[in-house]
Amino acid sequence: MTGEEMEALRARTVPDIVAEGLHVLFCGINPGLTTARLGHHFAHPGNRFWPVLHASGFTPRRLKPSEQHELLSYGLGITNISPRPTARADELTPEEYRTGGRVLAEKVARLRPGWLAVVGVTAYRAAFGDRRARTGPQEAAIGGARVWVLPNPSGLNAHWTLETMAEEYGRLRAAALDGPS
Repeated sequence: MTGEEMEALRARTVPDIVAEGLHVLFCGINPGLTTARLGHHFAHPGNRFWPVLHASGFTPRRLKPSEQHELLSYGLGITNISPRPTARADELTPEEYRTGGRVLAEKVARLRPGWLAVVGVTAYRAAFGDRRARTGPQEAAIGGARVWVLPNPSGLNAHWTLETMAEEYGRLRAAALDGPS
């Protein structure tokens, strides 16, 4: 890919998959370059979001990134902390995280999902200034929604296997879909 092509990708945005009143609004960090090129969330072949979503019971089958709009029929959606595509999330500045957190809180208040699920504890900490946050449900609400921090499904996150991620996502699924609302 030429430098010009890379810069063109970095200028693209990937539209949110959202609606009012979702059970869970998943929030990624920001689009990767493959996602920007294809226009579908979590589109990199090494990203485990779609397999984990199915393995955890959120979807009855493994969706392809190109089928992302089907999430709405399950009461699920996707957004990002930052809209700016990068090769790696560590290219985002601290200000982009903070600004993204403020914009996300406004979006959540407007859309009123039952749960906001942020994929990546480091991103959550940076966006919301909570250095003590851990994976799992959080005490603080954002925009009126309960918050669950999930493991980042990126293939770069070697600390979590597909199975252990599916367990954690499954805990959220049980709380969001099986538990009291």
